[in-house]
Amino acid sequence: MTSKLDTSIEFLKGVGPARAKLLNKHLNIFTFGDLLSHFPFRYVDKSVFHNIKSLVEDEYAQLLVSVSNLKIRTNGKTRWLTAKATDATGQMELIWFKFSDWQQELLQAHQYFVIYGKVNHQGNNPSIIHPEVEPYNPQQQSSKARWEGIYSSGEVLAGNYLHSKGLHKLISQCLSQVSERDIPETLPQYMISKLKVISKYQAILQIHQPRTELEINQARDRMKFEELFYVQLRLLKNKYLRQTQQNGILIPKPGLSYTEFISNFLPFKLTKAQERVLQEIKTDLKSGHQMNRLLQGDVGSGKTIVALLTMLMTIDHDLQACIMAPTEVLAMQHYKGISELLAPTKLNCELLTSQTKTRDRKLIYHDLESGMLKILVGTHALLEDKVRFKKLGIVVIDEQHRFGVGQRAKLWEKNESTAPHILVMTATPIPRTLAMSLYGDLDISIIDELPPGRKEIKTIHVRDFHRMQLYEFMRKEIALGRQIYIVYPLIEESEKLDIENLNLGYQKLLEYFPEPTFRISVVHGRMKAQDKADQMDYFVRGLSHIMVATTVIEVGVNVPNASVMVIENAERFGLSQLHQLRGRVGRGSDQSYCMLMTADRIGKVSAARIKIMCDTNDGFKIAQADLEIRGPGDIDGTRQSGLLELKVANIYEDNRILQAARSWAEQILKKDPSLENPHNRQLKGHLLLTGSAKFWGRIS
Repeated sequence: MTSKLDTSIEFLKGVGPARAKLLNKHLNIFTFGDLLSHFPFRYVDKSVFHNIKSLVEDEYAQLLVSVSNLKIRTNGKTRWLTAKATDATGQMELIWFKFSDWQQELLQAHQYFVIYGKVNHQGNNPSIIHPEVEPYNPQQQSSKARWEGIYSSGEVLAGNYLHSKGLHKLISQCLSQVSERDIPETLPQYMISKLKVISKYQAILQIHQPRTELEINQARDRMKFEELFYVQLRLLKNKYLRQTQQNGILIPKPGLSYTEFISNFLPFKLTKAQERVLQEIKTDLKSGHQMNRLLQGDVGSGKTIVALLTMLMTIDHDLQACIMAPTEVLAMQHYKGISELLAPTKLNCELLTSQTKTRDRKLIYHDLESGMLKILVGTHALLEDKVRFKKLGIVVIDEQHRFGVGQRAKLWEKNESTAPHILVMTATPIPRTLAMSLYGDLDISIIDELPPGRKEIKTIHVRDFHRMQLYEFMRKEIALGRQIYIVYPLIEESEKLDIENLNLGYQKLLEYFPEPTFRISVVHGRMKAQDKADQMDYFVRGLSHIMVATTVIEVGVNVPNASVMVIENAERFGLSQLHQLRGRVGRGSDQSYCMLMTADRIGKVSAARIKIMCDTNDGFKIAQADLEIRGPGDIDGTRQSGLLELKVANIYEDNRILQAARSWAEQILKKDPSLENPHNRQLKGHLLLTGSAKFWGRIS
């Protein structure tokens, strides 16, 4: 039976084929159900107006202002629109890097506006980039609902009136066309009664059209619990199936390749933490069950050598190994590192990415199938059907959260009979209790010790006011033969604004570091793969002094000579990302520095983040502090946290709900591991679903 939720989005009034394609492409919205599961990531109290004098960096604000001095500014081919906003307490600038004629006409036709957006400060001058703007109408304003949801959109969508307000309008239209019977319940009645939560239908209404703050909280608590509960149920059920039904390749003890490498070719002494983790892995491999282990270790803790030693344990048993990385840069780094370590041995290692030449590919395919090639390093290219192993013994996945479940599964389907052992690695620090909940189907190993001799990175907070002193310090470091990273953040969800921000910073930088005395590499996400690789290679080989980049260099670049990391607008980054970026330096013997650049005035939460970064280099302490300082409204950019694709829950701020969800999943599976009880029919049905129906819980 077809549900209204399956109706194509193009048939919703106000959408049509052209807009439907944009929603498909940019938000993965294909049906009414998909649209209703596109939740607000924040709510605005529309009854509150801020004044310009009280604006705080990096916080969202609604203001009532007069708008004047509308100007189109240019810099080469770049055009942007600016205006001056004024209230009784001061003035600020409004900026649009992408604008249309209708926006200019609107701003010229009225004087007073309600504006809304995220506050930036250049020195003491506040501004808002791409603010929401609407003419002020006192009667209309007083009749508005107090709470308004803010929806994620994007530059292209906004240009086609599918900004937050446009999406809100479409969702309201959609809600008017569905009833309670169109939105089936996804939790059993016994759970709803014990949990005292509202129904699924009521939660959908309240999450999109709340009348009070209480309704927002009720709706979000219901949806957060459901989302986290099904994550836990799926993880724990997978673990149960693996432990009871999935045999593993038996590796009773390491062979000659492992013991010879440890005795003769290992260039340094392993830390106690690395030795402990290797012992845990050996226990898994000789158990007769498939290993599924998460290796968690801070930046530079030595995860790669543990991965290599694990691969060496398997290849003496007529088995092969592979390691998959999310980017070509990171895959290349692994390949170079492993090849250098294996150089004194007779073991071969190859690299497979989209850039691998056809002739080399054919040779790799042949050697893999024959069993001659023992270790293969690569990117998503490893998932291709043409990649066939003789017998794959172990799969190592780096930065595993960047791969989808389906992609990961394709690798362990490369063996026809017994599934290979799995070792997944992450440098994202997560407190152990949280990691157990996030990766409930995996056993967890932690490397909590850095190799001896590594100098601690000095982290310093630098406000915009002291920029010239920073540039002088950079010049001195370059004069000593060292190199420098300068990283710019993403601004909102616009890649164009991201690159504009980088380009403007680059132009200013040239004034103080002129060519040819100084050489600067530039890397960002819109560059062609080869151009990006060339610029990175230029920096890696020491041919440029400074690399100006977006967060594309967060993982994958290993330059021991780089001693300074400058993070512009550091208040815009989350703690985990700041810590990852800081880990790009400190790879050599020189003292390294991380300079956190911020506006002169920043918000309390941002200031707390910066202080933590300056106080400690311990990624696990940083992760724990992150849990403690995140406020309930600090959702923007963190609801996925790079770890789980969550629509409404946040693994940090919703830790209490996550633990409750895990407890419920454990209790249910303990009594009914196959979910055969009629009371659990909805649970089993939900787990079997795929595609957009997964969220709505329809049972076939």
